[in-house]
Amino acid sequence: FYSVPPKALMNAFQNSARPPVKPCPDGPFRIATPDEAGFDVAKLAAAMQFASECETPWPRNLSEGLNADPSANEPPPWNTVLGPTQDRDPPNGLVIRNGALVAEYGNTQAVDMSFSIAKSYLAVLTGVAVKLGHIRDIDEPMRNYALDDGFEPEQNREITWRHMLHQTSEWEGTLWSKPDLIDRNRQVGLGADNSNKGTHRDLQAPGTFYEYNDVRVNRLSLSLMQVFREELGNVLKREVMDPIGASSTWQWHPYENAKFTIDGRTLGSVPGGSHWGGGLFMHAQDHARFGWMMANDGRWHDQDILPPGWARTLTEPSPCNPGYGGLWWLNRQGEKYANAPATSYFAMGAGTNLIWVDPELDLVMVMRWIDNARANELISQVLAAMTS
Repeated sequence: FYSVPPKALMNAFQNSARPPVKPCPDGPFRIATPDEAGFDVAKLAAAMQFASECETPWPRNLSEGLNADPSANEPPPWNTVLGPTQDRDPPNGLVIRNGALVAEYGNTQAVDMSFSIAKSYLAVLTGVAVKLGHIRDIDEPMRNYALDDGFEPEQNREITWRHMLHQTSEWEGTLWSKPDLIDRNRQVGLGADNSNKGTHRDLQAPGTFYEYNDVRVNRLSLSLMQVFREELGNVLKREVMDPIGASSTWQWHPYENAKFTIDGRTLGSVPGGSHWGGGLFMHAQDHARFGWMMANDGRWHDQDILPPGWARTLTEPSPCNPGYGGLWWLNRQGEKYANAPATSYFAMGAGTNLIWVDPELDLVMVMRWIDNARANELISQVLAAMTS
């Protein structure tokens, strides 16, 4: 069915026995009472109240993009904002269990900047490219697909799609006026020390060193646009968001200078975050549908949004960082949130914005603008509220 060779089927699909299809809504999420969904009513209400009170220390004025975060450590001109920004909403979020809406807090239809949650959307679009035959093998060098010379330097020639997904590409170059050096030696998460961010580090062979680097993720986005030969926002809408019943309110904004011409048309290449503005603007309810699609092994009803097994490919530990998969954060050893199960994984954006997915618990929770230092406690409260 898919126009890809057998090796790609092995590498990308991992098509062992699939779990039964979880219930998916045709319209809005069905509303279930907490006790119907296996929660203690009072404990879940207390957890939602706690969540509403755990606001991020970030300002609500996000006109400076990631530079609202004092740990960003980017001097001019590297910190130049290239895409649109907007003020953020107060904390909001919701809990989905067994395909039904069980609880929510705040305005879950507030369309907000999502920062690096967009990376997990790029991972899904890579799977769509595999399904449609645009990518033959994720272990094939990306230069075989490139419409520019970004993979011609010796450092970049052997970089594969898998390396990009694992953030082990070690791609070297400048893209949209931002050199990869900006995010060398970068750390993310609680207690991150970015005093060395933006300083020289000798690059390693592709696939041998993990580094969280927004410039390289933006290179993945450009490469995906080149294989689809259209803007990724259009692809995401047609291939993912419309089939899962998402709203029409979300937008994916490119930088003002992120232009590339394909087939005589000048297209905008979207970033995998909002580090320098732009990126994915979306509300919590649409993020929840996206998370539920992942929890359902890339399916919605009987439709394969993703190739069989692709969701598992993205959530297998990468060789250089067992707490990271294919642009999704993992929790196999409690690396991300100690109170969450090992089966949990996360799309995570600065701020903090989270899509928490646990297929084994039939659970998805979206948290917007939460204090990351208190997210682990919120996870613990939600789990403690579960009665079955």
